[in-house]
Amino acid sequence: MNILVIDDDAFVLKLLKLQLANLGQPDVVTCESAGEALEALASVDRKVEIVFCDIQMPGMDGVELVRHLAKTHFSGGLVLMSGEDERILSTVQHLAEAHKLKVLGALHKPVTPAQLRDILQRQASPALKPRGQDRKVYSAEEVAIAIENGELINYYQPKVSMRSSDVVGVEALVRWQHPRDGLVFPDQFIATAEQYGLIDDLTRRVLLNALRQCRGWHANKLRLSVAVNISMSNLVSLDFPDFIVEAAKRLEFDLSLLILEVTESQLMRNPLTALDILTRLRLKNITLSIDDFGTGHSSLTQLRDIPFNELKVDSGFVHNASDNASRRAILEASLDLARRLGMKSVAEGVENLADWHFLSSLACCDVAQGYFIAKPMPASALPSWIQEWQVRRTGLTE
Repeated sequence: MNILVIDDDAFVLKLLKLQLANLGQPDVVTCESAGEALEALASVDRKVEIVFCDIQMPGMDGVELVRHLAKTHFSGGLVLMSGEDERILSTVQHLAEAHKLKVLGALHKPVTPAQLRDILQRQASPALKPRGQDRKVYSAEEVAIAIENGELINYYQPKVSMRSSDVVGVEALVRWQHPRDGLVFPDQFIATAEQYGLIDDLTRRVLLNALRQCRGWHANKLRLSVAVNISMSNLVSLDFPDFIVEAAKRLEFDLSLLILEVTESQLMRNPLTALDILTRLRLKNITLSIDDFGTGHSSLTQLRDIPFNELKVDSGFVHNASDNASRRAILEASLDLARRLGMKSVAEGVENLADWHFLSSLACCDVAQGYFIAKPMPASALPSWIQEWQVRRTGLTE
C-alpha cells in the first residue's frame, strides 16, 4: 500500500515507518506538517491508500486537515492519532465520518503493531466503504407505488432479557422487496417518504404487517412483544390511536405486547398534539419507548412530560462502552435513570461478546439488542433462530 504518515514528532514518524515496514509496508511517506502532507497528496504519482494523521499539530491541525481531505474527496482510509484526551479524538472521528471519509481507526498514542496490523487488514477489506457510497435513492413516485403494491416487508431483530437470556420480543424493521433491485434498505427510501408526506401510510403498513405476524407467533405459543418505530407524521394524526385499536381488535392482538418507539428529536416539533396522541396510546396499554436516548434534544424534559415506560439507550453509548470512559458513564447513568423512574431499559448496539459481558456486569439492564445476538431476519427465520439461541445462550451464562 502507499501510505502517508503525518506527525510533528520526528521520533513518532520514524517509529511508525519502521513498524509499518515490519508489517510488509515499505512504501511510507512521512510529513511533519499537514500543509506538507497536502502538497504530498497532490504530487504523488500513486494513489495514497492510507493517511495516518496526528490531530494535534502546530499550524494546520488535524481537524483542518480532515476538512481539506473531505473537500478533495479523498477516497483512501484515514487513521487519526493523538496523545490528547480520548474524547477529543472521538469527536474528530465523528467529524471525519460525518464528512463521509473512510475512518479506519482512532488510535491513542503510543500506537502498537497489533493496532497497525488491524488497520491494514481493514483497509484491505473490500467491504469497508465510506458511508452512503453507491446507495441509490428512490423517488417519491416509486416509494408510493411500493406502499400501494404491498412491496414493503418487515424484518425482525430479536430482543433478549439480560437476566434470563430468554427471547422476549422483536423490533420490526422495514425493507423494500423491490421487483428489480432486490432487497432495499430503509436509508434509501425513508427520507423520501418523510419529505413527500408518505411516511404515515408507510408506518401504518409496517404496523399492520407487524401485528399480523406477531399474532401468528402467539397462535403458535410464541408470545413475543413487537416494537415498531413511529414518525412525527403519526404524532400529528389524531386518529392514530384509534387506527391501532381498531387494527388490534380485528386481529385479536393484545396491545400490551405492542411497543411504539419514538425518537426524542421528533417530539419537539408539535409538543401539544404529540402529548395528546402519546397519552392516549399509553391509556390503551401500549408501551411507549423513548428511542435513541441521549442523542436528541431535551431528553430529560421528554422523560418528565411524556408517559414513556421504556428507555432505549442508543447504540453509540453501548458498543465498546467497556473500553470508553465517556460511553461507559453515559450508559450507566441512563440505565440508572430508567431504574429510578420505574422504566424498562433496552440497550441496543450489543455488537460483540465484550458488549454482552459488560452489560451483564452492570446488572441493571433489562433487555439487549444487537448484531451479537442476531441481525434482523425475515419472519420465517425467527423460529429456527430461537432454537439456535437456546443452545448458544448456555455458553453465555456459564
